Amino acid sequence: MSADPRSPLSWVRPEIQALTAYHVPDPGNMIKLDAMENPYRWPEPLIDEWLDVLRQVELNRYPDPSARSLTERLKQVMQVPAGMQLVLGNGSDELIQMLALAVAERGRVIMAPDPTFVMYRMIAEFAGLQYASLPLANDFSLDVETMLAAIEAQQPAIIFLAYPNNPTGTLFESDAVEAVIRAAPGLVVVDEAYAPFTDATFMSRLGEFSNLLVLRTVSKMGLAGLRLGLLAGPSEWLGEIDKVRLPYNINVLTQASALFALQHQDMLDKQTAQIRLDRAELYAALETLDGIEPYPSEANFILFKTPAGQADALFEALKADGVLIKNLNPAGGRLKDCLRVTVGTPDENGAFLAALRKALVS
Repeated sequence: MSADPRSPLSWVRPEIQALTAYHVPDPGNMIKLDAMENPYRWPEPLIDEWLDVLRQVELNRYPDPSARSLTERLKQVMQVPAGMQLVLGNGSDELIQMLALAVAERGRVIMAPDPTFVMYRMIAEFAGLQYASLPLANDFSLDVETMLAAIEAQQPAIIFLAYPNNPTGTLFESDAVEAVIRAAPGLVVVDEAYAPFTDATFMSRLGEFSNLLVLRTVSKMGLAGLRLGLLAGPSEWLGEIDKVRLPYNINVLTQASALFALQHQDMLDKQTAQIRLDRAELYAALETLDGIEPYPSEANFILFKTPAGQADALFEALKADGVLIKNLNPAGGRLKDCLRVTVGTPDENGAFLAALRKALVS
């Protein structure tokens, strides 16, 4: 029987039909350590101040389409070099999509290491681009020789390098990143989503390379609910990318809330500094557990390898004990037998460790 001509199967691209939608599990009442969120809330007096600001927002009016005040503040906070421009997005995901749409042409390639942030592949496929993934070295560092050979052979339009990398937490060597930038025929986007948890950055090097852009988000610094990302780089590139941005993509509540939050940068910095300290303690505790191999991390999460064949069972046991982390074992490859935990509050980290110890001996 032929398909109904009005069926989605007759119209939706086969590449889209073959995809699986990005799944976000419902945490219910579990301790939520699966999504790399800042676990700390604002003090109540600050929340009251923020609500006073929101009361002044005119919801009947469209937002500033260029978010000018917020853009200028972000340039200061993110230490964007003079002469560089910003484009804002509804989260960094929208900016990745803008980048893909701006260069989308049949046969072109988006390239990234593997494993890395899954949205690079998904958005490349949404846009009808080819996606080339290159395996990381055994220690999750960049395999520079393999990558340079692939660049020469495939001439990618965009290379994404998460810095630090997700889901491994690895901070690639700066010389390796620079080698990729110099070899790339098109854009290299250094995705610094986890910038608050490392001292390394390529933001200060914008303008040094004509094909370098830096991607940031405010999500990991404690503002995940705002869905605000930024892309920094030369105006020659950003002027073209801005053409595919949908109008009014940063709503009035996000603009007002982000501006308010960035006036209290010291509070956000104290929170991220605490997370760095807690990361070190959590890593040290994981190192003491038999059969658990944590990988060094410059992000707000820790990837760890479990005893062979036990990742799924440990993940389910943690859920049964009220702790939700990320199970990366189904991805296979280098992530086989791996789980990833977000650094939470000391109490949350303690509950996770207690549940993991219990699961390991049961």
